Amino acid sequence: MNASRYGKSDVLAAAMRLLDEVGLPDLTMRKLAASLDVQPSALYWHYANKQSLLAEVSNTIVAFAKPVTPVKTWQETAKLEALSLRDALLAFRDGAEVVSSTLALGLGADSALEKLEAAITIDDRALAHAAAESILFLVLGQVWHEQQRMQANSLGVVDNLELSGTPNLEIGIELILSGLSTKVNA
Repeated sequence: MNASRYGKSDVLAAAMRLLDEVGLPDLTMRKLAASLDVQPSALYWHYANKQSLLAEVSNTIVAFAKPVTPVKTWQETAKLEALSLRDALLAFRDGAEVVSSTLALGLGADSALEKLEAAITIDDRALAHAAAESILFLVLGQVWHEQQRMQANSLGVVDNLELSGTPNLEIGIELILSGLSTKVNA
C-alpha cells in the first residue's frame, strides 16, 4: 500500500492497537510498519523517532481519563483526578510504563500532572506541585504493579495474585492529601 494513504492519526491508532496486542517491549517501528503494510521509513514521515511516537501514545492514554467535575473539597477532587488517571492507564496494556517513561524523558503526558495540580487548590503552588507529583508517581507505580501482575496471571506464570490495588491506592492518595492539608493549615 501507498504510505501516503495513512495520516498521522492512522499511525497513532495502529500504534495503540499494537500496544494492546503485543505490549510495549514488542511495539517496534518495524512491527508497526508491517501492521500498516508500509516500509518502516514511511512512519518517520509522521514521527521523527520511536520516542516521539510513544510520547503521542502517552498523551493519548492520559487524554483517555474521564473529566472530573470539582466536588465538595479539593482533596476529593484531587483523589477523583488520580483515580480517573488510574482507570485510563489500566485501559491500555503497559499504559503506566508508557506514560512513566514519557514523563521521565520530558517528552509528553504533562496533562496528567497538570490536572492533579489544578485540582489541589491551595495558595502554595510549590506545595501543590509537590503533592500532585507525589500522587502521580504513586498512581503510576501502583498501576505498573497491577499491570505486571495481570500479565503474570494471564501467562500462568504465577497463580492467585491479588489484582485490586484500588483500596490501597486510595489510602495512599488520602494520606498525601491529608498531610498536605495538615501542612497548609499549620
